[in-house]
Amino acid sequence: MPQHEMFAPPKLSLTAPAGLKEPRLWVRRLAIWEAPGGQKIRDISLRPGLNIVWSPDGFDDDHVGGVRAIGHGSGKTLFCRLLRYCLGEQRFADEAQRERIAIAFPNGIVGAEVMLDGVCWAVVRPLGIRRRHVAIADGNLDEIAAGDGATTSIDPLIEAIEQAIVTPAIASLARLQPGQKAWPIALALLTRDQECRFDDVLDWRSPASGSDAPLPASGRETGPRREALRAFLMAITEEEQQARRTEEALRADVANAEREISHIEWDRGRRHARLIDQLDLGGQTLPEMPLLLEMFRKVADGQLAAAAQLPTGDNAELGTARKALQDAHEELNRANEERIRLDAQLPAEKQVLTLLSSEIPGLSTAAENAASQVCPICEVPIDRALAEKCGLSHKLHNEAECRARLTTKRQEIGDQQKKIGDLEAQLKALQPVIALAKQKVEQTEKRAQAIENVRDARASAWQAATRLKEGVERFAELSIERDNLRKRLRGLEDNLVKERERLAAFRDKQGLTFGRITEKFSAIIRRLVNESAKGAVTLSGNGLEIVVDVDGDRRTAAIESLKVLAFDLACLCLSIEGASRLPAFLVHDSPREADLGLSIYDELFRLMRELETMTEATAFQYIVTTTTRPPNDLRHDPWLRLTLKGAPGSDRLMARDL
Repeated sequence: MPQHEMFAPPKLSLTAPAGLKEPRLWVRRLAIWEAPGGQKIRDISLRPGLNIVWSPDGFDDDHVGGVRAIGHGSGKTLFCRLLRYCLGEQRFADEAQRERIAIAFPNGIVGAEVMLDGVCWAVVRPLGIRRRHVAIADGNLDEIAAGDGATTSIDPLIEAIEQAIVTPAIASLARLQPGQKAWPIALALLTRDQECRFDDVLDWRSPASGSDAPLPASGRETGPRREALRAFLMAITEEEQQARRTEEALRADVANAEREISHIEWDRGRRHARLIDQLDLGGQTLPEMPLLLEMFRKVADGQLAAAAQLPTGDNAELGTARKALQDAHEELNRANEERIRLDAQLPAEKQVLTLLSSEIPGLSTAAENAASQVCPICEVPIDRALAEKCGLSHKLHNEAECRARLTTKRQEIGDQQKKIGDLEAQLKALQPVIALAKQKVEQTEKRAQAIENVRDARASAWQAATRLKEGVERFAELSIERDNLRKRLRGLEDNLVKERERLAAFRDKQGLTFGRITEKFSAIIRRLVNESAKGAVTLSGNGLEIVVDVDGDRRTAAIESLKVLAFDLACLCLSIEGASRLPAFLVHDSPREADLGLSIYDELFRLMRELETMTEATAFQYIVTTTTRPPNDLRHDPWLRLTLKGAPGSDRLMARDL
């Protein structure tokens, strides 16, 4: 035997569980109706093993009249999405396409016969405005689709798959949210979105697909998907997950401790600079801790002692000064009130004097007229009236009375002038009194203010020294807190290192599982590329690492797509052998569009056909859609299950243009 054949790598082989007659989960049929009991748009039979859905692109043997067939837009992706929909996914298309389908088929429904451990589940779900979702074990699909019975929702099928294949334990191992089902996550892994372009092993659902997939099947974080993948491949244990939870908690504690230390360092540094300024230690060479703290305390105690020596200001003396100030203000107020009263009274008295003085001329004239009287009737001197014997007037003025009234008025004027003089004298006398009262107020104010200033100066100095002392003690507390946190952080980091070592040990224990994956993966790579190629799948602390070696490590776009394709097939092989918690079911939507070479693409079809014969009964179902022509020997029944075209509309999946 040649030497190079002695070490030839093993070929791909499969060992299905004994007694297995068909895949544990597969779709036997997919049908689309315009309405319950209405016309059937499509009725597609599927089989275990390889199922090809082909949409010819370009001039193929079956073109009519030289018209170029349109491979794209025929409904291949919608076919895959409807399969996913009948297996439990919440949406069968993005919002725009759902709306177009609902307008075209307001009562449209899609149904599937899903085989689970030999039991046929009849599934019916709406495409339009209807809300009837049905999943019944041992049900007749056509009867259920034609009827209008009660809804059961899709949950019974999901629960059955969970219990039979995925198992409830997977939820804990995959670290799903409480109550979250694992099957929708597994379905995302087994039926990748075409929009993901086979770019990465952990890209399952694209936001552009509108599938509304739950976490961790979608989202930016790949870590949760990696953990779910390991759980499905039985490459993780509950002990490791517990260790991982502990490691994550330790990482969170380390991060929190680092944040606390950073905040304390900032606060401590700010207080350090402030204390140096307040204690007048700038420019000096300062010692390190703890001598620095002793220096701060010594200087702060000195300032506190100096503040204690300042005069306190006698409270009794301050009370006397404030009482004297109050008395001075009251005296000044009384003088001002008297001045205001006199200022208001004096103009009125002067007005009275003016009125009295205005009567003097009239009284003086009356007295003079009384001495030489004139007839009050005819205004003729009495002497003439007597001479001429006037008979009209007989009344004469009393001269004595007129003189008496004049004298009395002059006396009143004198009294009023004296009264005004007295008021003016009182006002003049008040001026020095007010001036002295103001002076007394100013003096008492200065005295009271001086006493208050002494007391306030001591209080201010004492408060400043006390705050400084408190600042020093807070600086000491922060220093102790920082040191304690640093000590705690070192302990956490030590524990984190130990926990990561435990996780590394767990990963090493999973070497056997990943060795089996690598064995399948490498054999598939050799089968698809050439005999000199090889591949490896390893789990490291950084994640899942997949390598394809074709005369060296290749990292082109085509090789990256090949990695994803081969990894999916390797996982399918493990599922066939019962070495995973996934069904041996896989859907690839147009993998050639992910930049696979035509030779590799042809080998993919031939490999899947060969897998059908590697076990006693075909133990898997692989559904692939393609616009590229499949190999000639597979472009017919039983492998070619459906041929679609983008034009005319009748050849599309929904038998019309939407």
